[in-house]
Amino acid sequence: MKKIFFMVLALSVAACSQTDNGARITAQQPRVAAKLPKPASRSEPVFYNGKTYRVNLTPQAAGVYAVVVNGMSAKQQKDAVAVSTSSVRYFGCPDGKTGKLIDTPAYIEGSWKMSARCG
Repeated sequence: MKKIFFMVLALSVAACSQTDNGARITAQQPRVAAKLPKPASRSEPVFYNGKTYRVNLTPQAAGVYAVVVNGMSAKQQKDAVAVSTSSVRYFGCPDGKTGKLIDTPAYIEGSWKMSARCG
């Protein structure tokens, strides 16, 4: 019995080593990048009311996005606003904040164009 006890004790002591495991504890604050990179433009398919539309989001200054909704007719302004604000909320806003229009939507060359922001 004593022999088994000493073997277990010896193995457990041998398992504890003084080698460096790569972890370091420090009281210094981590460095933060001075300027974060600007988010890239994106083009996403959005399924709305049984159809798929193409939404282009281009980041502007301070959380503002230029939004282009392709595939809708000139009579679908209300739908274009709904698609653009929900797309900005889903793809661009942190913590699920809602998307809000900044300007009046315009139907130009077969696409709805507008600006939206988070908040």
